[in-house]
Amino acid sequence: MQPYQFTAAEAARLIRDRRLSCEELVRSCLDRIAAREPVVKAWLFLDPDLAIRRARELDKRAVQDGPRGPLHGLPFGVKDVIDTLDMPTTQNSPIYEAARIGRDAACVGVVRHSGALILGKTDTVEFASGGRKALTRNPFNPMHTPGGSSSGSGAAVGDFMVPLAFGTQTAGSHIRPASFNNIYALKPSWSLVSREGVRMAALSLDTVGWFGRSVEDLRLVAEAFRLPGLAQPAASLKGLRVGLCRSPVWNRIEPAGAAALETAARRLEAAGAIVEPLELPAHFAGLTAAREVIGRHEGSAAFLPEYLAAHHLLAADLRQRVELRATYDSAGLLAAYALADRCRPEFDALFGPRLDVVLTPAAPGEAPEGLHTTGDWIFNGIWTLLHVPCLAIPAIRGPRGLPVGIQLVGPRLSDARLLAIAAACAPAIDSEPGWARETLCR
Repeated sequence: MQPYQFTAAEAARLIRDRRLSCEELVRSCLDRIAAREPVVKAWLFLDPDLAIRRARELDKRAVQDGPRGPLHGLPFGVKDVIDTLDMPTTQNSPIYEAARIGRDAACVGVVRHSGALILGKTDTVEFASGGRKALTRNPFNPMHTPGGSSSGSGAAVGDFMVPLAFGTQTAGSHIRPASFNNIYALKPSWSLVSREGVRMAALSLDTVGWFGRSVEDLRLVAEAFRLPGLAQPAASLKGLRVGLCRSPVWNRIEPAGAAALETAARRLEAAGAIVEPLELPAHFAGLTAAREVIGRHEGSAAFLPEYLAAHHLLAADLRQRVELRATYDSAGLLAAYALADRCRPEFDALFGPRLDVVLTPAAPGEAPEGLHTTGDWIFNGIWTLLHVPCLAIPAIRGPRGLPVGIQLVGPRLSDARLLAIAAACAPAIDSEPGWARETLCR
């Protein structure tokens, strides 16, 4: 195996045991990028010389003082709506094409000071919201989207260019690309990870998450963020109570998405879990529309500065979002917030003696063809609005040979418990060996 093929957790152990240097890992990732970037186009900024210098510095520190933290020496991709001290933050917008913020976002600071090497900035939908799409292509078929808005991050991890990367989610921008790129992802509970230095599109929805190639990778980053409860015992699949939730938008599922969910359920049952259908209360059907109302309203405030300062450079759909601000129905907006406030504790209350985790689609099906789309967030928006943690796991290949994943969902602030459950579930759900994934990228 080449170093770029290691999961983050595998590489971390090798670096800690001094059987792999940070420089060796970074050079291997850079070689992979050089070979694949002309096709995948995952990166908006990459400085190989800077990366190698930083890797050597981390190797020196490890020799002198020991590992800096749980992520010591691991290359990390950063979605280009997240500020970095030493790299541009363009947000894929002509307004900020040369912008250098000069400081790290809080999430970047956490991983950098936990030993990670910030490798570069990954492509994104403009402002992670609308306007220009990323140029990034799906690693498994370049004629298909990698998903969005975390397009570059998802594809870079899926194509073995980097072991870890940040994404963000306002509707389905993190979990959906994980499904399309055959990787793992954690969208934490809302507000659990600081969003300081991250471009906001909707204040009450935006969430920072991360991609990896195993549950152990996701947990490694969770340790850096000191998510509460990580010391709890491992979970067991035997007797685990899984709610199979087709969700109120099941009419939007595609055959591959339905097959992924049903296959995951059968595999969990075969491994000893108790899988039973979960029907959400009827009023949860209004959450998709409520998320749309809230997202549009909060976005109208988020893009007002650019609307005023650089009107001609702001994408037409984002200008329209600002212009519709005056037409919003206050009563309808308040009703949307009220429905979310009602449903959050109701969903949390479903868990306990009769339910441990929810199994639900991560995307309608395979990644759509074309770069004009990033796919449909319809199976993600409800969970984003509920502020609950979501964890994506690869499941099957669809009829076109493209990956289709599922997601596990828990109640708010149960992130550590969800990671433990996912660690037990993943070997049953994900039947494709991690080391073999790279050979399947086209």
